[in-house]
Amino acid sequence: MRKARTAALAGIFLAAATSLLSAPSDLPRYDHIVVVIEENHSRAEVMGSPYLSSLAARGILFTRSFAVAHPSQPNYIALFSGSTHGIRDNAHHDITAANLASSLAAAGLTFAGFSEDLPAVGFRGDSSGAYVRKHSPWACFTNVPDGVNRRMLDFPTTAFDGLPTVSFVVPNLRNDMHDGSVAAGDSWLRAHTDSYARWAVSHNSLLIVTFDEGPGSQPPADTPIATILVGARVRKGTSDQPVTHYSILRAIEDIYGLPHLAEDSTAAKITGTWE
Repeated sequence: MRKARTAALAGIFLAAATSLLSAPSDLPRYDHIVVVIEENHSRAEVMGSPYLSSLAARGILFTRSFAVAHPSQPNYIALFSGSTHGIRDNAHHDITAANLASSLAAAGLTFAGFSEDLPAVGFRGDSSGAYVRKHSPWACFTNVPDGVNRRMLDFPTTAFDGLPTVSFVVPNLRNDMHDGSVAAGDSWLRAHTDSYARWAVSHNSLLIVTFDEGPGSQPPADTPIATILVGARVRKGTSDQPVTHYSILRAIEDIYGLPHLAEDSTAAKITGTWE
């Protein structure tokens, strides 16, 4: 009797384990993710803008999304690598550390960063016209190939199947709301990302629009920034879950089964976002 009961219990546990292993994850595995980063405005300052408001209506807006540092550059580096690496300024830094591009490459996946006004593929200079290196973190990592540092001119306008697995898109200083107006940045987003946003919904892909930090020099936790997700299986509405740049990177890592980098391992996990 005891052997039979033990065998029965073992069968139940085996069936449960098999069920858990075969159960689909609550995270979609997207064919493509595009992350667009804007500059230096709070959620309250930008969410009245026509395009950002329409984008949020098609997806989910995080109302308690926060930067992790000040000034700008460490936020970009954190979003790309899970750590600020001790950087607290906008100066030139060369970093050799694990990052999203290296994690994707190790998993047989691909990455590219598309920067507006980048003068040439692989350019690692500090600036050129309205392009600045401090907003293109992949250019700061010595272990990221030059070829993934690409011009915004190379970003497709209609056919998106050829995009890398994950792409970052960075407007220039006039169009990222840093030097230009919120209205100009909002118009730029519509012109350069709306086709992809609409395509993503029916092509198992995702668009993430976020900001590096809020205005001024206040602690990042004092001022929520706008973070919007739109795409396949993304529910519509708002979320008051507290998230940071580390949470966004962790979500990308979890979607593709990548290791958590540095601070990501303890970052708040994004939940309740996918249908």
